[in-house]
Amino acid sequence: MRLVLLGPPGAGKGTQAERLSQRHRIARLSTGDMLRAAVAAATPIGVKAKDIMERGELVPDPVVIAIIAERIQQPDAARGFVLDGFPRTVAQAEALERLLAQRGLKLDAVIELKVDERILLRRIETRVGETKARGEAVRADDDPEVLKQRLSAYRVQTAPLVDHYRAKSVLRSVDGMASIDEVSEVIGRLVARPAEIAGSRKAPKGRTKARGARRKVPKARRASHGKRKAASRGAKAKRVRRTAVRRRKSARVRR
Repeated sequence: MRLVLLGPPGAGKGTQAERLSQRHRIARLSTGDMLRAAVAAATPIGVKAKDIMERGELVPDPVVIAIIAERIQQPDAARGFVLDGFPRTVAQAEALERLLAQRGLKLDAVIELKVDERILLRRIETRVGETKARGEAVRADDDPEVLKQRLSAYRVQTAPLVDHYRAKSVLRSVDGMASIDEVSEVIGRLVARPAEIAGSRKAPKGRTKARGARRKVPKARRASHGKRKAASRGAKAKRVRRTAVRRRKSARVRR
């Protein structure tokens, strides 16, 4: 099972990715985690990414794709993976598709978590107010202005992926404003394995044929059966003719 989660900041992608990972025993792939792991492992790609990040530059798509290529070859990704935070652009999506195609793979589904941005902003503002009231420091990512900027970047860069994946018939949309458990339940139904669905629809034990199904008859028996039916129809026609003759004779005698 290979999945991508789409949605703006605060939509709950991380939570749902973790649940999918545990439920289906597939790897959760976060670009941030993968970059840090590659750097820590000092792989050739990791060393290259480290040099780029130390210069304060964004890691280019080819390097990110190379890191993903390394990551999906690891044992825990053998059953599949769920990508959280990648792709962010149509160009990245196309690069991912080429990578998977080279390995004879493809995405099973892209789950879009649809949310109301105004409600997200209100939640952040409420959380900031509650944090300040407790006298605690406000997290940097809990700044409403920062969230507005991230949402704006999402609309420009990532939102076009919705149409991209819809055209490929792999997009599945979920109401991300529902409770965490409700969202998980809906996603679970959307990504159910075809084999699991087929298994749940098997006929009860002992029933080998669908109700009303015709039993296959050997060709020789079908031919013999056809001859018997024809003979039966012929005999019936003769009986009808003999009965008609007797009735006409009986009618003449009475006259």
